[in-house]
Amino acid sequence: MSAPPSPARVAIFPNGELAVVWSDGHESYYPGRLLRLGCHCAKCVDEMTGRKLLREERVPSDVRPTGCQEVGRYGLGVRFSDGHDTGIYTYERLRSLCPCCA
Repeated sequence: MSAPPSPARVAIFPNGELAVVWSDGHESYYPGRLLRLGCHCAKCVDEMTGRKLLREERVPSDVRPTGCQEVGRYGLGVRFSDGHDTGIYTYERLRSLCPCCA
């Protein structure tokens, strides 16, 4: 069994996209708002019920990542222009959010 893909390179583009080149060669480009709306932290999703707490209409249309850092060997912590910074995107979750067709 092979290891799941992990980020080989991560960058934040001036247009607000988070770009990830994965260890298997796949490239993902995440628009800031898509990534922000995909947060599963305890502030955005109820830990007990799984009910979404984040209200989409309160997320600015121009929200963008302003920084990110590796969390252990399993995910990325992302800071956003709306001040949100508590979400950890596991590599598996991040890959599932990839907006491409592949």
